[in-house]
Order: sequence, then structure tokens, then C-alpha cells
Amino acid sequence: MEKLITANSEILIKLKKIIEPYLGVDTKIDDLSGDEDLINDLKINSAHIVDIIIDIESSFDIMIDDESINKMNTVNDAIRVVNQRINPKNSLNS
Repeated sequence: MEKLITANSEILIKLKKIIEPYLGVDTKIDDLSGDEDLINDLKINSAHIVDIIIDIESSFDIMIDDESINKMNTVNDAIRVVNQRINPKNSLNS
């Protein structure tokens, strides 16, 4: 059985790998703070956002509902959503 990913830093590493192919040439993945808006700051279009969501679901073996998708505006938002899905007991306080 695969080890459960619990640390936000581990989630961030995976998310960066997922997001990187959709970044423009001027954006360096290592420069991301996590507060950047996926669409407005990182210039990822809505079609690619769908691809990113699918990749996140596949990579973390989770399902993300529409309400949670609408809350995923930044990389940090995505970390919170993933963490809530892989650690549902801890999401009650989020």
C-alpha cells in the first residue's frame, strides 16, 4: 500500500510537477510562492485548468467535486483541497 501523503510540502511538489507543463516560458516553477492565481497570475487557461484537475485526481487518487474545484484559485487553494480529500478527518477544521 502506498504511503499516505500528509505534508503540504509533499503535495506542493506533486502539484508543481502537474502545473509546470501549463506555465508560460516566463514563469519558473521554482519561483512559485503558492499565492499566485492559476488563471490571472500564471496565465493558465480554463481548458488547461480542467486538465490539471484531472491530473490532480489521478495523481492523488481522489475525486474533486465541483464546489471544491471552484475554490481552487491558487496553488495553496489546491493544496488545501487535496489535503482535505486525502485526510478527510482533518478537513472538519479547515
